[in-house]
Amino acid sequence: MDQPDVLVTGATGFVGRRLVRKLVDDGVGVRAMTRRPERYQGPGTAVAGDVGDPDSLAAAVRGVDVAVYLVHSLDHDDFEERDAQAARNFARAAAEAGVRQIVYLGGLGADGEHLSPHLRSRREVEGLLGSTGVPVTTLRAAIVVGHGGISWELTRQLVKNLPAMVVPRWTSTRTQPIALDDVVRYLAGVIGQEEAFGATYEIGGPEVLTYLDMLRIASEEAAVKPVPIIRVPVLTPRLSSYWLALVTDVDVVTGRNLIESMGTEVVVTDTRIRDVVPGEPLPYAEAVRRALAERLAEGRDI
Repeated sequence: MDQPDVLVTGATGFVGRRLVRKLVDDGVGVRAMTRRPERYQGPGTAVAGDVGDPDSLAAAVRGVDVAVYLVHSLDHDDFEERDAQAARNFARAAAEAGVRQIVYLGGLGADGEHLSPHLRSRREVEGLLGSTGVPVTTLRAAIVVGHGGISWELTRQLVKNLPAMVVPRWTSTRTQPIALDDVVRYLAGVIGQEEAFGATYEIGGPEVLTYLDMLRIASEEAAVKPVPIIRVPVLTPRLSSYWLALVTDVDVVTGRNLIESMGTEVVVTDTRIRDVVPGEPLPYAEAVRRALAERLAEGRDI
């Protein structure tokens, strides 16, 4: 498929707005779906659409070849039900419009393991998006490191604001963070690639790190005073979320939903994505430097 017309949902979000910019720069025709197109100021053509409102989707998907699905409801207590219904709505609209491919950014985590509600929901959405017959290309990622991302903001604010860090056991869990630039590169790279239709790929950076490793590296790159680490044996997700709400601007519900996933090891075990989209992913330290540089470029302090 050459230069497909692409619809990007979540076009004003953390990943979506970067992806839209890259696709437009690459000469792709892009529809940027948003609930408030009159306020949209980014590249591409703004179109109205809300995955929670099935009647709003028909016009948005009409005539597009590929739809990129980048929406979630992590800031709601009932996010699993919301995300499932939204995926059903979108899958139905995509099938009726003759969309040839849906590209979805999901979450890492081995099938068959006990997954957190967040990761379980991501996996459910994968299946629901393909339930009406449109081939789905899924990219499963762990933490995405980039300016404006919730997980990165937690890291940045913790190393900046805390004189000492009381950490639970889940901070020793291994994960494989990935730079925002690489996520966008992989998403753009699978769009319209027929070999990727119906395939699931794992994406990650070159290093497997613990959350403690990530905090230490971020502290070094931000040139802030090293944060003393104090381990405690038990700190529940609910207590952890209240703790995060005290020292960061991430709300309690989102924080709890993220933390519940941090006890699950999420490491890449399959590197087939590099056969489809060649290139070496950025190291974590470089991803941190780019996130900090983008923040400084906006005139904000670290």
